[in-house]
Amino acid sequence: MKLILNQTFDEERALYGESGIRVEHCRFEGPADGESALKESKHIEVAHCHFALRYPFWHDTDLSVSDCTLTETCRAAFWYDDGVTVKNTTLGGIKAFRECKNVSIIDSEGVSEEFGWNCRNISFERFTMQSAYFLFGASDVTMKESTFRGKYSFQYVKNATIRDSELYTKDAFWHSENVTVYDSVLAGEYLGWYSKNLRLVRCKITGTQPLCYCENLILEDCTMEDCDLAFENCTVQADIRGHIVSVKNPIHGRITADSIGEIIMDAHAKPESDCVVEVRA
Repeated sequence: MKLILNQTFDEERALYGESGIRVEHCRFEGPADGESALKESKHIEVAHCHFALRYPFWHDTDLSVSDCTLTETCRAAFWYDDGVTVKNTTLGGIKAFRECKNVSIIDSEGVSEEFGWNCRNISFERFTMQSAYFLFGASDVTMKESTFRGKYSFQYVKNATIRDSELYTKDAFWHSENVTVYDSVLAGEYLGWYSKNLRLVRCKITGTQPLCYCENLILEDCTMEDCDLAFENCTVQADIRGHIVSVKNPIHGRITADSIGEIIMDAHAKPESDCVVEVRA
């Protein structure tokens, strides 16, 4: 590969359309304030670089980024890419990933609003992120040993598996389909509303009004804390270890817990409701 080393680029499309290059210890910043530094490139390795300008990686193929910093002014960094590996990198700037496919992010961190919209086949390992509308509309997602903080995460996500992670987030998994979460912390209000085929295994769930309007919801060996008005208008199979503050108007299935503070069946509950709600003997 051609090596580009210890340079500073600030012009428009500085390395546009390059192929087979390795960029090391370079800085993308300066008075020319140019955009799209590596747009339409392929077979690119970028290491130990600093990015402060907009749109550096658009329409790229076979891209590796490691030990880099993308500042908050490096907005919309990765769009329409295919085959991206990011390691040991700080991701700043709004809308860092969008409409990308075949993405792997490892041992990295970031603060980026609207991260990962409509990405396909995207994986995270030991990743820490603060965002809003995280992974909106993404599909084929895997995550493990990661931490997320923010609002409105995983909405409209399809086909996801999450393991050994901590999610501190409001309105997570709304309208999601075919999501399974193992051995994780799910803390926040209004978890999983309108989801389809959401499965939670050995998870700790906290927050008000979780898991309402769900279709084919499954909870296996989970715990719930400060969870009131749960399971409204759900079809559900739930095995809860510990206490549920209250259960409200479930439709079909079975809910079993060690204790339940209140079971609410309103007069306006669906007439076909036949869910069994029971305290474990």
